[in-house]
Amino acid sequence: QVQLAESGGGLVQAGGSLRLSCRASGRAFFSLYPMAWFRQAPGKEREFVAGMTGSDATTSYADSVKGRFTIFRDNAKNTVFLQMSNLRPEDTAIYVCATKVTIKSPDFEVWGQGTQVTVSS
Repeated sequence: QVQLAESGGGLVQAGGSLRLSCRASGRAFFSLYPMAWFRQAPGKEREFVAGMTGSDATTSYADSVKGRFTIFRDNAKNTVFLQMSNLRPEDTAIYVCATKVTIKSPDFEVWGQGTQVTVSS
């Protein structure tokens, strides 16, 4: 059973950078599976931030983070990263890593515990 563990969150000033990591354990052929980052701010619904397919590593981003965030993966380490730059106070949220149970599942069904990102103005 696959498990996801995030790390790298913290407190940063506006304009700063952070790199989040998400390591998947219990998963063979990690490179074949889609991976994504979501976030949830207090009082708001969870929203998609960035995703990467497994087949051809195609990336996608929420409009609010395009040009500032980059998702990438190290398949040898079963890890996906989210590089966040030019952070804004509105980026403050719990960031959660997600993947799918099967390669062709329509939805993200496996979730990590999340890591807190706080951006001060």
